Amino acid sequence: MITHMVHSVELLLDDATDAHVRDQWATLQEHDIASLARVTAASNRPHVTLFVTTAPGLPRGVEDELARAVPAPAVPIRLGGLVCFGRHHVTLARLVVPTTELLDLHRLVHDIAARRGVPVPRHIAPGHWTPHVTLSRRIPVGRLGEAVTLVGSGDDTDGTGVALRRWDGDGKREWRVSG
Repeated sequence: MITHMVHSVELLLDDATDAHVRDQWATLQEHDIASLARVTAASNRPHVTLFVTTAPGLPRGVEDELARAVPAPAVPIRLGGLVCFGRHHVTLARLVVPTTELLDLHRLVHDIAARRGVPVPRHIAPGHWTPHVTLSRRIPVGRLGEAVTLVGSGDDTDGTGVALRRWDGDGKREWRVSG
């Protein structure tokens, strides 16, 4: 049985919002809480995952259709409170407040891929998706309170989603589709 890594379409953030998230990554890292700051690859950047599949890639034409449909995204983004996924080792993320523009973009990306037969996990489908920007993966549950205290205070952060990128988990590479 061949196992494939994820392939995704992601919304990248404007420079100021990207820097804000990186500051939160650094704060966690400074307190010896594993954060995405530990990943030094150039492709590691804050983003909102719009679509993900474990299929062996996306069919021909999906990226071209996305580029035509969304040549220059300018989607308002508001990073809200924190959300946790998991039980024993937790993923900590900032929720992204779901605006009409963001939900419309999410549905568009989903529909373009779905029309071409790409399998979609239920949790990423419209109506089931939780938009977020990941801060840390695999926090031991005993350190979760400390992590929340470090990055959980403060106001919401307003920004803009400015580009669509593709992530190829098999090849460990990324590229911009638009923006």
